[in-house]
Amino acid sequence: MGSQLIWNERYNLGVDIVDREHKKLFSILNKLFDIGQQEEKSQWVCQEAIKYFKDHAVQHFIDEEIYMASINYPEIAIHTRIHTNFREITLPALEKELELNEYSQDAVNHFLGVCAGWLIGHTLIEDHAIVSGEVIKQWENLLPDEEQAIMGQTIVSKLHSMFQLDSKLISNCYGGEKFGDGIYYRLIYTTKEKKRWEFFLIFEEQLIVSTIGGVLKTKSGAISVMLMNAARYTAKQLVEHLKLHFSQLAQATIKEEQLLSYEQFQKVFDKHSPQFSMLFDTGKGYFAYCMTTVDMVPSENGVSIITENAMVEIEKYLNQNRMEKTEISHKKKILIVDDSTFILKTMQRLLGSDYEIMTATSGMSAIRSIVLDKPDLVLLDYEMPVCKGSQILEMIRSEEEFADIPVIFLTSRVDKEGVQKVLEFKPNGYLSKSLSPEVIKKEIDNFFRKS
Repeated sequence: MGSQLIWNERYNLGVDIVDREHKKLFSILNKLFDIGQQEEKSQWVCQEAIKYFKDHAVQHFIDEEIYMASINYPEIAIHTRIHTNFREITLPALEKELELNEYSQDAVNHFLGVCAGWLIGHTLIEDHAIVSGEVIKQWENLLPDEEQAIMGQTIVSKLHSMFQLDSKLISNCYGGEKFGDGIYYRLIYTTKEKKRWEFFLIFEEQLIVSTIGGVLKTKSGAISVMLMNAARYTAKQLVEHLKLHFSQLAQATIKEEQLLSYEQFQKVFDKHSPQFSMLFDTGKGYFAYCMTTVDMVPSENGVSIITENAMVEIEKYLNQNRMEKTEISHKKKILIVDDSTFILKTMQRLLGSDYEIMTATSGMSAIRSIVLDKPDLVLLDYEMPVCKGSQILEMIRSEEEFADIPVIFLTSRVDKEGVQKVLEFKPNGYLSKSLSPEVIKKEIDNFFRKS
């Protein structure tokens, strides 16, 4: 993170009470950056400055929610939930980290980095949606905050009792982003009311090796068939425990158990708005828990596990994972950001054989993907809705850790004036969507060859 936040007029919404407080919050964070650079700073000075920022942030949320109510903003409930998540989950977790580390330089920098990133992202995405009229529906089916809090605490407690992990809830709006080498496990339950409940448990491989592998005293650092089989039953036990929170699932029966590739998981996840979608940092690796309910429709294909074929199918799944990892280990990683499913699929087909491809359909999803799995190149749609491509580029460049990631705009603009406007934001290049697939592929190959 740089040493200062630079206010940009694109942050303005045109609503005086909101814009004024945004500028104030930027100013307070800049003063905190200054304090953080002073070696002689006292813990008391940091505490008071952080309390000042927190008080202003909370008051800003109140003012913004009053304004949204006054204009009958249709997404006020979702927007308020985002405020609540930051106020009651993110800030307390950061404050606890500061106290445990006695306001060390690293802890203060982490606090500032998270708050600055959150403020920039929230201002450019959710806040701009208030005045643009755009509707953000990704989290419209999330269960109430009280149930979110209980579920988060239950999972943290269960992970601790099972594996002695001191886990932290990073987000209760996990967007399905890829992290590390993942194992994607899916359990499908059905009820007499013809409803299907789907549970997704995503484990970073190193988490399984360090926890269940430690119990089994596995010497290898890789996932084995035996280890994966043990992980399945452990995951199933965790879901059975979480089921107790839903009376509707008392008589539900398991219809199917699957192991999915990341692409299969992404395809399923994108079709439904989850009721829970949580990402945890366990200290040993990432873990995500997602739950959704859908009507009885055919499920997408994964590796379906039954008693008779379990060991054989798990071995096939792991072998496929190893082959994919070997195949992509030497490949450059490209993140494609576009709200068009057609464009994403087209680019995946075009580039997938030579590059490791990640995708994102929104600005926030793009930032999460970059944080969890840093790409070598970002292909970014310039004409994104809600959060424009230029704003996403600004968020990427505002973080020192990611500022050197090359970004190439994908644009439909072909007129001279339109192209000039794209170049004003100083991307590493731009590609017209009207170009033939062969030309686009050649341009990207040339970019990596030159760099």
